[in-house]
Amino acid sequence: MNDSFIRAEGLTRIYRLGPTEVVGVIDIDLRIFPGELVVLKGDSGSGKSTLLALLGGLDRPTRGELEVAGRNLLEATPAQLNTYRREIVGMVFQSFNLLPTLTVLENVCLPALLAGRPHEAVKERAMEWLKWLGLSSRLGHYPGQLSGGEMQRTAIARALINDPRLILADEPTGNLDSRNGMAVIELLAELNSRFGRTVIIATHSALADHLANRRLFLRDGHMTESAA
Repeated sequence: MNDSFIRAEGLTRIYRLGPTEVVGVIDIDLRIFPGELVVLKGDSGSGKSTLLALLGGLDRPTRGELEVAGRNLLEATPAQLNTYRREIVGMVFQSFNLLPTLTVLENVCLPALLAGRPHEAVKERAMEWLKWLGLSSRLGHYPGQLSGGEMQRTAIARALINDPRLILADEPTGNLDSRNGMAVIELLAELNSRFGRTVIIATHSALADHLANRRLFLRDGHMTESAA
């Protein structure tokens, strides 16, 4: 019986730049189960971001198989991928990706409003997440008025607004000092342990290692379960 939440077999992404082929990831076999917290390790250029983009439905495989939450991402139509990104996945990025002209509350509400959800219900849910993340006093502030840690917590709230089952965090501590970085990792771990979210953290740092159910290692697009 296959009860994996994520299943990849022979997953490969190759980018073609004119006559040149650049390997993103190659022949990845992967099983991740519901409620796991997985840390994906590897140096810059190892394929971590490529793999997260594939899992998040932001990019398509060149070949192989990829299923997440029962959805075949290789064969999905653009509309199906859009629904998948809206309903299943929440993504957190190193660069925060907040809109500078929107307040904290507006940034968090935006994905749910774009999905057509009722404004008042969205606002209430956003305020609940922002309270949990310690940002209740920042609702009307703009990203430029926040610290790095506050911007990343806002980005986490935005990723959670549609109640995704999967959280993908791509170098979420890369622009933070060690104290704020550890705080963000602990928040992601609590989302996993308290709220049952499946969490994958791609990072070159060791901050999340002790919290992970598993650590997976990427090197030159290949995956292993050890650092060797």
